Amino acid sequence: MEFHHTTVLLNEMIDSVLTDPHGIYVDCTLGGGGHSFALSQKLADDGLLIGIDQDQEAIDAAGERLKDTKCRHLFVRDNFSHMDSILASLHLDKVDGFIFDLGVSSHQLDDGERGFSYMNNGKLDMRMDQRNPLTAYTIVNTYEEDDLARIIKEYGEERWARRIAKFIVEFRKKKPIETTEDLVNVIKAAIPAHARRNGPHPAKRTFQAIRIEVNNELGILKDTMEACVNHLNVGGRLGVITFQSLEDRIIKRTFREMERDCICPPDLPVCVCHHHRTVKSCGKPIKPSEKEIEENPRARSAVLRVVERV
Repeated sequence: MEFHHTTVLLNEMIDSVLTDPHGIYVDCTLGGGGHSFALSQKLADDGLLIGIDQDQEAIDAAGERLKDTKCRHLFVRDNFSHMDSILASLHLDKVDGFIFDLGVSSHQLDDGERGFSYMNNGKLDMRMDQRNPLTAYTIVNTYEEDDLARIIKEYGEERWARRIAKFIVEFRKKKPIETTEDLVNVIKAAIPAHARRNGPHPAKRTFQAIRIEVNNELGILKDTMEACVNHLNVGGRLGVITFQSLEDRIIKRTFREMERDCICPPDLPVCVCHHHRTVKSCGKPIKPSEKEIEENPRARSAVLRVVERV
């Protein structure tokens, strides 16, 4: 299957993060190479673009897309949470910009075999990195009911989480839940008919929750943002596009902490944290235009936040 992904907030990201065409830039979520390709068109011959992705299919697709670009570029198959070791392996300490697009690629969603989509039937997988031993199948078929309920409630913000977990556990007593279609049917059975009539697809929140658990998507965000800022040159920028409120909350809170000189509790009479601000915000969060949402409905929930190293 050809790797296809519609890049969201493309020009907004590049215009916000690119400050020096001769600099070093890291696309931490390479995907099909949309942001990387646009960035490469604006980099000078001596500029360096580093693309990171844990999905080999994404790296192969980006390699094909960027093969004729004039700037220097290289790709690393790894998880962006290992930023310190990735840059060390490339003998780099400081760079001029980082790009994050935290959405699941259209390719992964649309490829039924990857098991991300509640719209396409396939085996329950949801791994962004095929080397990851934890799959959606393992979670759905082995996690305790309480753990399933907690994950679906926290990561999916699903009001029927407890009931869905109960139905999953009851169903798997008879036989394993093997495919995305099996799981969708269990979820539909768990959610009362009146609640299924309005709003998004009834399985959307549960699928999001399980995907986040498989890939530890939220657990790595704060530390990764702090690591990236430590590797930014002064004046360098970090741009992050989020697609759901949980991610956006973590990014917003982390950036806010890094913007403050003191993070002591407000009731302390003197500062004891000795914390110094490391970034400043580059304006308000950026959202897609109505035109972009019309052309790509998946862009609707996207938010771009950008900070600059001080």
